[in-house]
Amino acid sequence: MLTRRTALGAAGAALGAAAGRAQTGKVLYENKFASETDVRGFRLEGDAKISFAGGRLRMENARDAGAGQASNFVYWCPEVFPDGIEATWEFRPVREPGLCIFFFAATGIGAGGAVDLFDASLPKRTGEYEQYHSGAINTLHVSYFRRRYPEERAFHLCNLRKSKGFHLVAQAADPIPNVEDATAPYRIAVWKKGPVVRFSINELRLFEWVDDGRKFGPVLSGGRIGFRQMAPLVGEYGNLVVRAV
Repeated sequence: MLTRRTALGAAGAALGAAAGRAQTGKVLYENKFASETDVRGFRLEGDAKISFAGGRLRMENARDAGAGQASNFVYWCPEVFPDGIEATWEFRPVREPGLCIFFFAATGIGAGGAVDLFDASLPKRTGEYEQYHSGAINTLHVSYFRRRYPEERAFHLCNLRKSKGFHLVAQAADPIPNVEDATAPYRIAVWKKGPVVRFSINELRLFEWVDDGRKFGPVLSGGRIGFRQMAPLVGEYGNLVVRAV
């Protein structure tokens, strides 16, 4: 008989093998991020400047970085996705310092349990990080291009956290170089099915994590996806694709 740990390991191995074939899955959503019409329906929390330089979505803070967390923002896709997806997009840093986060499997925590992330009963969110990791929200989120603070610039890492709560569950080196050497976009991929999460940049697998569903609460399922930036970063995005896996 398999123990729980062994069973989870076997499940992770099977799903991990399937992840390599994720690009052949059915396309659930596709967005070139090439013009203003492409982001109609996106929801901005906080203040940001949204433009389309060179046919790519460019985002930067609208408030002075000296305002701290109040200068940061989140940009949510209008779609709700099931469990079992791979999200890919292109990213190029234009100005640093700063930091990027991708939220996925995001749902709201209402008085009676899980609700849609945009449910009117939830407290207003304005881009400040605490509202997302310890507020009325359950989500997974991966941070990359972490260059906001001196210690992040000195040692480049990607982090995966599970919320509600500020739970660091996986970590790996970040291969994206500084702005002066990032001359082309980098292809970022987040793969999530059941308890398994995988993260890669330019097809280089950086980490895989299997959630045991006990230490940090139940395994998260489907939900919304969104992009967050910390000021004063300027970043460009293109070709978001979400596939079923």
